[in-house]
Amino acid sequence: MKTRKLIPALVLGCSISAQAGTYDPTYSSGFANSGDIPIGNTAGWSDSETVTSSEVSGTISSITVNLDITGGYNGNLYGYLEYDGVLVTLLNRVGVSSSSAFGYSDSGFNITFSSTAANNIHSYQNYSPIYGSGQLTGTWAPDGNTISPISPAADFNANPGGTGLTSFNGLNPDGTWTLFLADVVSGGGQAQVASYGVDITTVPVAVPEPGGLLSAGLFLLGILLRKDRARKGGHSA
Repeated sequence: MKTRKLIPALVLGCSISAQAGTYDPTYSSGFANSGDIPIGNTAGWSDSETVTSSEVSGTISSITVNLDITGGYNGNLYGYLEYDGVLVTLLNRVGVSSSSAFGYSDSGFNITFSSTAANNIHSYQNYSPIYGSGQLTGTWAPDGNTISPISPAADFNANPGGTGLTSFNGLNPDGTWTLFLADVVSGGGQAQVASYGVDITTVPVAVPEPGGLLSAGLFLLGILLRKDRARKGGHSA
């Protein structure tokens, strides 16, 4: 009887295949002023996008964030991505440190955030940055620094580490995602969100698959049943 109890699990194990999903909730300003980040205001600007199970399924395996901001003063900006109680700091006043109270004076970003990037965005000027139309370009690791953006300059670390985009891994992506951005220091010009995107990749999901694998499982089932009968016949002899 032990052999028969193992058979259903064997057949089920042979009857699954994998699905993976990707999804990109995006924002585009559409109107000239709809993406303005208020200057010197910690209340900031935010946008929320909802992902549904019909658009992507499974659990998160990786995330990248594309961010296009024009104008402003980069060292004034703070921003994060938030979902399901997890908050990842993308920007926290780049360039601010004990030796630089105001941070980097460049204007704008046209970048991708990735946890696999080699260099942290906070000290990007140390890594031979490339600019396009005045905006920083390239792929960078999120700032990760969780301190308040209005903290004293000496409290900022050049390579803060902290929380990264891998903090979302393992979560179900279905729900509301929020990007928040603030210009926390007066002066430096107007920064505007031109667009952003969140690329979500999910791990495979097991689903029933009829056909070849099921036939293979039933073939093994027949073998085990024959062995079971043969063993019983040997005992009765």
